[in-house]
Amino acid sequence: MTKSPYLRALLIGCALMLNACTANKLPPIATVPQVDLPRFMGDWYVIAAIPTLIETESYNAVESYAQNADGSIATTFRFNKGSLDGPVKTYQPTGFVKPGTGNAIWGMQFIWPIKAEYLIAHLDAAYSQTIIARNARDYVWIMARSPDISEAEYSALTSQVSQMGYDMSKLRRVPHQSGAAKVQP
Repeated sequence: MTKSPYLRALLIGCALMLNACTANKLPPIATVPQVDLPRFMGDWYVIAAIPTLIETESYNAVESYAQNADGSIATTFRFNKGSLDGPVKTYQPTGFVKPGTGNAIWGMQFIWPIKAEYLIAHLDAAYSQTIIARNARDYVWIMARSPDISEAEYSALTSQVSQMGYDMSKLRRVPHQSGAAKVQP
């Protein structure tokens, strides 16, 4: 595979678009009615995912959001590749909140002009757990403010993902170093 992060991002974007075009015809995924963007900003640990090509070997995965002055979302996705102490990989797509959606639908842009669908399908009242989904049912992310959640919480979140129509055999639990606060350098 190519070493160019730009070419890799272009290939990811193309794959996301192709998957969206060939998706099965399930009903659209419902999003949460309203997202308080300032509360949503910050670090989210990826607990489990049906991963994209770049994250199939992710460990200690953390997605961080910060709202830019223009309303876009500066995103940093960092993880160790291949093991808990593997090399750190960092991607910095930009999120664009779709107007009129209660801030729950974004376009995530790894490379211009492609914006991948990003649906906030679940967000608990404490803003401590979320599920990011796609209508294509090709990728999904279960994230939390802590790298560790209880088995009961994990089961409840994966049950929601299953009810959305995802193939649960593709879901991968993302390993995190116990007590880790950030991706290890």
